[in-house]
Amino acid sequence: MTEQGRDRVSTLRGLVDDWARDYPNDTWLISPDSGVKLTFSDVRRFCRHISSSISACGISFGSSVAIASPNSISSTIAFLATVYGGYRATPLNLVAGSKSINYVLGHSGARLLLLAEAAVPTIEAALSMETKPSAVETKPSAVETKPSAVETKPSASEAPALQSWKDGLKIVMMRSADNPDEWDWGGLASRDNDNLPATDFDGGEAGYATQATIDADTIGLLLYTSGTTGNPKGVLLTNVNLIAAGSNVALAHRLTREDIGLCVLPTYHINGLCASVMGTLVSGGGLVMASRFSTQAFWQQVSDFRCTWSSLVPTLFSYLLNDEATASPETNSLRFLRSASAPLAPETHRLFEKRFSIPIIETMGLTETGSQILSNPYPLPNDERKIGSAGIAYGNEIMIGDRSGRAVGVDVEGEILVRGANVMSGYLNNPKATKEAFTSAGWLRTGDLGRMDSDGYVFVTGRLKELIIKGGENIAPREVDEALLLHSDVLEAAAFACPCSQYGQRVEACVILRDRVASEVSCEDDPSKSSKELEAELVEHCLTALGKFKSPDRIHIVEKMPKGPSGKVQRLQLLSMLEGRD
Repeated sequence: MTEQGRDRVSTLRGLVDDWARDYPNDTWLISPDSGVKLTFSDVRRFCRHISSSISACGISFGSSVAIASPNSISSTIAFLATVYGGYRATPLNLVAGSKSINYVLGHSGARLLLLAEAAVPTIEAALSMETKPSAVETKPSAVETKPSAVETKPSASEAPALQSWKDGLKIVMMRSADNPDEWDWGGLASRDNDNLPATDFDGGEAGYATQATIDADTIGLLLYTSGTTGNPKGVLLTNVNLIAAGSNVALAHRLTREDIGLCVLPTYHINGLCASVMGTLVSGGGLVMASRFSTQAFWQQVSDFRCTWSSLVPTLFSYLLNDEATASPETNSLRFLRSASAPLAPETHRLFEKRFSIPIIETMGLTETGSQILSNPYPLPNDERKIGSAGIAYGNEIMIGDRSGRAVGVDVEGEILVRGANVMSGYLNNPKATKEAFTSAGWLRTGDLGRMDSDGYVFVTGRLKELIIKGGENIAPREVDEALLLHSDVLEAAAFACPCSQYGQRVEACVILRDRVASEVSCEDDPSKSSKELEAELVEHCLTALGKFKSPDRIHIVEKMPKGPSGKVQRLQLLSMLEGRD
């Protein structure tokens, strides 16, 4: 097949099969920690073996398969193999907190969990929580045409074959970060099934269990994103959405088979998963999958593997810029670095390029669009980029619209709307939110405000929603509110975003105490000390309920909060209200 023909492939299975057929010995996936490398042929063998094993576990076509793992070869193959077999890959955000993980496992209807040993404590904590009956929705999604993701509970004869922690959830331990042959299927996936292939890095296939037919509209990814209601929403991305997402990245950055990407962002977020994994898979280049980001290791990995690009978030650019330990890193192989997930401060942008002489391409994306919707052009001499802009549209359409979804004029502020093959099919089991997310003409409402200049460059000016964007990740204020309200001393709570040089924004909150507690605090000989002690107690309470990432850095005890006519707290006024306080 020609490279042009490959552009028309509409399923991940077809893409993997094509690369394995045409370039079987080309390396695609590399672990910088162990040096293990997988060719396209290896990737296809593992995809066939694991998808067949999932089927042998009794998981029906179209169902959710949860994945709990930090970045690794195994986590990447787990995603690919799940989609390859016609299932919904459901990566779990390991820093989202126990409540969120518990909710996602229930709401997604997952009955199989591919679990890395490093993630066991996190999952144990999530599964030990009490689950409300409403957490698992069994009604079909309004936007799906595939079978329901919620299966019946396994029979008594099946359940003991794998470790089961809760309600028939089957656990497959990914014992090796580098070799999926070493996963522990507990005997179930190979029992009475002679069609499963025996695979290894060097050997061939002994057979392949035929999978159900998949097409462009088959859901491949179910990824949860924070919303203003507190509970995360399950974004449904089809096979064609995933292919389009990778294609848009490859198009904007002119990726080819000669490029090698370095993935340092977690692949349970859309940026790492679609920009890095799908971008390199569509373009046929190589992918170095780092287990995590490290300022010390980053430049060494770039040098060791001759990486030509990497996708970062603004926080990481700040880390690298402020790292004095590496004076003159080896960067000759790098064509560019990509910035995404949050606006990059123009001053950071300029200082970084001046120090390292590496072009930064600023982009913008959402979970609902498979990551990228805007990008500045690749910086060749005749191309123009505008620092401070998220760029222009590549592979999809962008419009700035008014409240009715009608286009506004040049340089007029409005909501950023997007339409294209990369845009989600909807939210799982949430037809109301799905309907509200689109205009009558089919444009996805991003919730971001911006303006477009006469050259088509978009400048983001703010957000319609009240989400807190910390390090490029969305945090719903209401989720923090609800955690604080669980504390017996808290009467009212409101979380809000506070500017932060490290993360862009950090989480802070105001609370009003119940009368008895407020009286006790004010009567102390040293009331400031008492207040600080109580604030520390509330922060610790949030750490337990939400995890470190979402917990407030500071909790302010106040007597009143600004409210509108309806009694709703006006979050955007909280920061100015606190100015001048200690």
